[in-house]
Amino acid sequence: MFKKTARQLIVFLFLILIFFWFPRSILPSQMNESIQDSFETYYKLNESEHRLSAYKDSDEVLKLKLHQVDIINNSRKKHKATPVKLDILASRVANKMSREAAENNYFGHWNMAGEKPYHRYAFAGGYDHVSENAYGEWSSANYNQSSSTISTMMKSGHASFMAERSPNNGHKKNIIDKSHNFAGIGFYLIGNQFRYYEEFIDRYFEFEDIPENVKVGEPCSITVKTNGDKFIYFLIIYRGKFPLSLTPNEINRKGSYNDYTNETFLTKGAWDIKAYKSGSSYKIPLIFSKEGLYYIHLYYDEKEITKPASLNTKGKTPASGIVIKVNR
Repeated sequence: MFKKTARQLIVFLFLILIFFWFPRSILPSQMNESIQDSFETYYKLNESEHRLSAYKDSDEVLKLKLHQVDIINNSRKKHKATPVKLDILASRVANKMSREAAENNYFGHWNMAGEKPYHRYAFAGGYDHVSENAYGEWSSANYNQSSSTISTMMKSGHASFMAERSPNNGHKKNIIDKSHNFAGIGFYLIGNQFRYYEEFIDRYFEFEDIPENVKVGEPCSITVKTNGDKFIYFLIIYRGKFPLSLTPNEINRKGSYNDYTNETFLTKGAWDIKAYKSGSSYKIPLIFSKEGLYYIHLYYDEKEITKPASLNTKGKTPASGIVIKVNR
């Protein structure tokens, strides 16, 4: 009896030593706490985001998406790209797109309003640069409506992107692009239709006082805030026509999209933009001469250029995706 009790006491003391001396990161309880902490952070972000509230994720779906972000980051890690964080607004934009595509049996980068990815993100209130991956599945029979089914299908969609080979590997290149630091994830499953969208975000500036609508000839401005460690390198503004509605068949016939239009409205180099700088912020005045949608790209550099020089945006990150509607 004594020997058995002593043996139990020794085992108990040994377990206590393991608890205090083993690295906390490998203990199951600590892992669960870490996961819970991550969820709590995104739960608060999800609750505080009021844009596109009709496409807000439930707690269960939010957890599915956080797991999918881990899968995306594993892919990025293999190609020496830093992790991305889940973006709530971009996820809702992707949810909206996924739902419309699944319910109307189409697949592509345009919606039925004729809007490209950067239109949809900007019209939802986003100002950062966005790059989209789109995936669709359909079956002769209805899919099982379960979390495990959705998780498996999202993994399949992402795996199909990563399996691409050059020169047809645009989705894969988008995933492993080292400039991305956030990602929105959206899906929708209804009947025999499944859609999955990844919206990769380049967020390096903060924006204030961005007008949504202005009139032709009306002065306006955009305010760009930095942390003082980045400088605007180049500005280019594209002008496009207002989108025209598309049918599902028309969307299905389209392929990839261009992240620009065929009409360049304005370009400015770093030395010109410096005139609008005060402290770590830029207030850039604008005036538009024609109706249309104006798509604004701002590129950054870690060095400030103050004199005219040869500039090249190849390999540079566009750090904005601002869209302004201009009417008469």
